[in-house]
Amino acid sequence: MAGTGVFAEILDEDSVYKYYSDGEWKKCSSGKAVAIINPTTRKTQYKVQACSQAEVNKVMESAKSAQKAWARTPLWKRAELLHKAAAILKEHKAPIAECLVKEIAKPAKDAVSEVVRSGDLVSYTAEEGVRILGEGKFLVSDSFPGNERTKYCLTSKIPLGVILAIPPFNYPVNLAVSKIAPALIAGNSLVLKPPTQGAVSCLHMVQCFHLAGFPKGLISCVTGKGSEIGDFLTMHPGVNCISFTGGDTGIAISKKAGMLPLQMELGGKDACIVLEDADLDLVAANIIKGGFSYSGQRCTAIKVVLVMESVADALVEKVKARVAKLRVGPPEDDCDITPVVTESSANFIEGLVMDAKEKGATFCQEYKREGNLIWPLLLDNVRPDMRIAWEEPFGPVLPVIRINSVEEGIHHCNASNFGLQGCVFTKDINKAVLISDAMETGTVQINSAPARGPDHFPFQVNN
Repeated sequence: MAGTGVFAEILDEDSVYKYYSDGEWKKCSSGKAVAIINPTTRKTQYKVQACSQAEVNKVMESAKSAQKAWARTPLWKRAELLHKAAAILKEHKAPIAECLVKEIAKPAKDAVSEVVRSGDLVSYTAEEGVRILGEGKFLVSDSFPGNERTKYCLTSKIPLGVILAIPPFNYPVNLAVSKIAPALIAGNSLVLKPPTQGAVSCLHMVQCFHLAGFPKGLISCVTGKGSEIGDFLTMHPGVNCISFTGGDTGIAISKKAGMLPLQMELGGKDACIVLEDADLDLVAANIIKGGFSYSGQRCTAIKVVLVMESVADALVEKVKARVAKLRVGPPEDDCDITPVVTESSANFIEGLVMDAKEKGATFCQEYKREGNLIWPLLLDNVRPDMRIAWEEPFGPVLPVIRINSVEEGIHHCNASNFGLQGCVFTKDINKAVLISDAMETGTVQINSAPARGPDHFPFQVNN
């Protein structure tokens, strides 16, 4: 159970979760807390510390000091501790999954798999880190025109320093460890600023790293209001690199970060292009998986279907039949569609739906909402003048745009402000490859829905 057993020390006497600094779980000096609302009940589920800028300063000092010693720690020792943390994380998957269910309404089975997957990623990173960082490069001067063999060059990879990691709410554990593990194996220290929704899951995950025995100050986790410590963290002179996954906030961070190295992923409007020869049953199954899993709250969710007019009617009917079978309800019951993360998110999604309704989209189901819970909705005959054609709903609403040529589909895909992933369905591999080359996205899946993973695959943006 969350906050008990090995996790008891992260909860204070007032049932407020502590923040982690200098190898200890601490209460903030202000005594203030930030409430975390359960998306299903819309009531306060947890509370976390509201850290101050002064406490952030202390965290940064500890991180800088710890990093110097950690950079001298042998690679095998770094890997050993990461393997230990991975094992502890997987051992305690149940309480962490419980937090994911209550904080972000993730279906119970998916919550457990996120934790297990995260442990596997930590171990994989440790192994790859030893292999990649254990190799150097040797160059000789006469390989460049006009030079004799009078110079030799040895190169190796060195740490950046203090990494600020900011994961999103939808995969707060997995996308946190995808930043933490590479940073640590490479000899960096890390300061984690978790999302508000997902903060308690992150704190439980950090306790697993604490139990593994990492040096004090090497890993920190600060919670609090973005309005108070957000800019202070991202503009802090002690930060040497920022890794951020989220939305438009990343644009603001990039403008303020100056010359810092940045690693960012800021969302997607992943297009699904369907040709006349596609296996429509396969397409429909992947649209359901790609568009509606975790209620569409995924950067790699299918966000727009671009289907050839000649097969559009048949495809829409097949998808409608599958949508009707989706289970809607609380995450504890492992429902397919669960409440979206916040009321403001639900309001935004509803705004997109109402805009499409006013402009004449065809509703394949009745629009239904109760609190944060929105029933799955397929919108047919969507046109480019509708907001849903371009904006990312991050919810269980999927637009279908009918196209008359492949070029039309590629044009819509490439006109988007996003460039994360996409997919194309056809039985002609030559067409699939040509279309993939023309789509300006980081990854194109052929006859499969977009996805991040397996976790060791490249995950990048082309925009």
